[in-house]
Amino acid sequence: MELVEERPFRYRIDPQAGMRVPGIVFASRELLADAEQSLEQVAHVAALPGIVAASYAMPDIHWGYGFPIGGVAATDVADGGVVSPGGVGFDISCGVRLLAADCDYETFRSALPAVMDGLDRAIPRGAGPGGVWRPEGAGDLERLLAGGSRFAVDRGHGEERDLLRCEDGGAVADADVTQVGQRARERGLVQVGSLGSANHFLEVQRVDEVYDEATAAAFGIAPDQVCVMIHCGSRGLGHQICTDHVRLMDGAMARYGITVPDRQLACTPVHSPEGRAYLGAMAAAANYGRANRQLLSDATRDVFRRAAGARLSLVYDVSHNLAKIETHPVDGARRQLCVHRKGATRAFPPGHPELPEDIREFGQPVLIPGTLGTASYVLAGVAGGDAFFSTCHGAGRTMSRHQAARTVTGSQLRARLRQAGIAARPKSWRGLTEETPEAYKDVDAVVAASEGAGLCRKIARLVPLGVVKG
Repeated sequence: MELVEERPFRYRIDPQAGMRVPGIVFASRELLADAEQSLEQVAHVAALPGIVAASYAMPDIHWGYGFPIGGVAATDVADGGVVSPGGVGFDISCGVRLLAADCDYETFRSALPAVMDGLDRAIPRGAGPGGVWRPEGAGDLERLLAGGSRFAVDRGHGEERDLLRCEDGGAVADADVTQVGQRARERGLVQVGSLGSANHFLEVQRVDEVYDEATAAAFGIAPDQVCVMIHCGSRGLGHQICTDHVRLMDGAMARYGITVPDRQLACTPVHSPEGRAYLGAMAAAANYGRANRQLLSDATRDVFRRAAGARLSLVYDVSHNLAKIETHPVDGARRQLCVHRKGATRAFPPGHPELPEDIREFGQPVLIPGTLGTASYVLAGVAGGDAFFSTCHGAGRTMSRHQAARTVTGSQLRARLRQAGIAARPKSWRGLTEETPEAYKDVDAVVAASEGAGLCRKIARLVPLGVVKG
């Protein structure tokens, strides 16, 4: 597929074969070396009814279900715009939460082994059931699906600041619990407050470098400070909701005269019964994801308090798998859009009214997890940010999990992490090999491309001290 370089870190795919808009890819040539299949998905997304501006892809682009991971697309709600579950993905509201400790690394160093052992015992993980909290019944689950982090905080699992520093105040509005199917509810009941598996993790980190001291201080982080990053989502409940609503939309498209180049892009108009049902269920799953991270934060705080005498404060919590109704300028007019971000993070600019007051002047915090044993980043949204104020969400895979597991053994990976001074507490070393750094793009290069493309700016770089994984 021909890519036209418009300027550094920005490439265009001209419309062809059913594309309604061009494709725009923010990356370097090196980052796109193995992206042919996912670039085809960028072109397919450009054929969605009602799409405006472009089908965008972030520097961490790789193949996904329907949409590429790292894909962003907005459709005009008033002009036949559709919503597609493939533009959100199976792990609805998967996201990242960063907590900062009230101590630096030198103070904390001797407590690290005890903290990691405590987290190993306290943090449920893996593909199956288990969580730090079990709803007492269907009523509790429904209140969680409607209230998100607010529900958890009201139950004593957190503090008010946690809601102020969480995207959407801790809960997505318009959740419709009635659109969450029985099987999704069954799966959700037994997994609240758990990491899951695959690339999800809880990592103890140290602030290695600060690029903007004023912004970092406003966010609540400082050089050499100890932090905790949590990356997880809505577990089996979100996966089941995506599965259920893809099936419903696939059967409904013909009624609306919709055809798509890939059945994984199943979609219906935003205002259709199917579109409203999906958005309501998606919002409920997003609230589950927020509550999930809130409950894990509470368990982590308890370990830090007991093992290190340290307190953790929330820096920010942001999702990277959502579709949201937002207003943006398109062709000189303000339009209501359904903005799909799949493996892409919203990055609102300084002064945006949806940002918390205490950090509004600095732009939205953006949390970018690195790969196992590498760095993670705190970024901030910038004025004039492209792709409806979106940026990358991580490093982006280059290998399948089976390929990755064949490149290194568990004992080799354990030795590498030990040599790097990283305390690992995996559920299984064999499973951890699927997340070996070779399976991902270079997170430093991804962040550099995101900043070079004008999507965000660097605030701080964090390096791992210990990791808990499924």
